[in-house]
This record gives sequence, C-alpha cells and structure tokens, in this order.
Amino acid sequence: MQHAVAVIKKVAAETDSVIIFHSAAGKDSIAMLDLAHPYFKRIVCCYMYVVKHLEHIDKYIIWAKNKYPKCEFIEVPHFVLSQYVKFGYLGCKKDSTQRVYQLNNIVSMTKKNTGIDWAFIGFKQSDNLNRRLQLRTYEDNAIYRNTKNAYPLSAYSNQDIERYIKLKKLIPPIKYGYGASQGTDISSPIFLKYCKDYYPNDYQRIIKEFPQAQRIEFEFEYDLKNEN
Repeated sequence: MQHAVAVIKKVAAETDSVIIFHSAAGKDSIAMLDLAHPYFKRIVCCYMYVVKHLEHIDKYIIWAKNKYPKCEFIEVPHFVLSQYVKFGYLGCKKDSTQRVYQLNNIVSMTKKNTGIDWAFIGFKQSDNLNRRLQLRTYEDNAIYRNTKNAYPLSAYSNQDIERYIKLKKLIPPIKYGYGASQGTDISSPIFLKYCKDYYPNDYQRIIKEFPQAQRIEFEFEYDLKNEN
C-alpha cells in the first residue's frame, strides 16, 4: 500500500484533519480508515445512510470507534435518498419538492459543516473505465486540488484491498452473497434477503421506509425455490 500511504502523507502535510466518506461495512472504507488514522489529529467518517440505524451497519461503526478512538462518525442522508423521496421510490413517502443531490453536494455540505477542507473518497481505477480515466488526470492519479478531494486507493484492485484487510487482521467486510456488490441497495433482492435472514429487525426497518421492497425480496425467494 505504498502508493496509498504516499497520497495520505501528501495530504497530511497540508492539514491535520480529514473527512473519510465511509460505508462502514465495505472493504474500501475499512482499509482506508486504517491506512489514514496514523497521520491525522482529527478524522471525521461520514456515513451516508439510505435507512437509518441498521444493526448490521451499526456494529461496524462501533468497531471502528473502538479501534480508532480519535475517529468521529457522522451520518447524513445518502444522495440517492433525495431521488427516492422526490419520486416516492418503492413506496417511500414522496415529496416532489425534494431537491435532488449528487455526491459532490454531500461532500461540499459535509466540509462546510465540519470545517474540514480535505476529503478522502474510496474510488479506484479498477472500479470502471470512467473512474480510471478520471483518476488518471489527477495528481499522483489520486489528488484533485481544485476540490481538495483525494482517492488514496486509486491504484488498487479489490483483491489488493482484501489482502490488506487480512494482513492487518481488520474486521472482514460484509458479503451479502450471490455475487452482490457491497452497499446498502434497497432495490437489491440479495441485500434484502441477507437482512431478512440474518438481521430481521433491519429488514423490518427497510420495509417500513420502502414498503414495495418486500415484493422484490418475495419474488427473489420464489425464484430461488423454483430453481431448486
């Protein structure tokens, strides 16, 4: 992780405080917080929620707070939630006046609210072609001074991140199964089934906010049974 550490040190030479946009249970966030924590006096992890207070997410936040005592966690609505509310997605309470936000809006607001100028975001060149083209235009393929955003994991693959987590004996990231990607995706039947099977209280919270998500999970289970 030499490149990541070099990027982190470069930012740390300019500031003693940083925001990390942190998914709590994802591998990139777990690794990035561990890499960054020795170099800053203040670290604010910003978790963007779709549904508040999910038990399987909160346990990761508790773990991080215990392991890194100087780390603060704040929680803000995920930018996709603004789209969901505006259009009443999956039966959630609709507000057609809701302003639709993008990630850059959330980053800017979080910087303003915390008084911290620099943010770390877990984008990697290996994520997709657009990310690769974008990140390769930045300083060290990772630092964009115009916005004061940096991407310490830019040069690494998912396998690199997983190896680092195992090497450092960090908490393993959640794997929802069936090849599902990481993230709280309330439209994903795999995510919904995981919550229903292992964290039923989380599933009920999701269904309360997005009633039509129950249909997605029901149809997924029905198809699984028919395949067997």
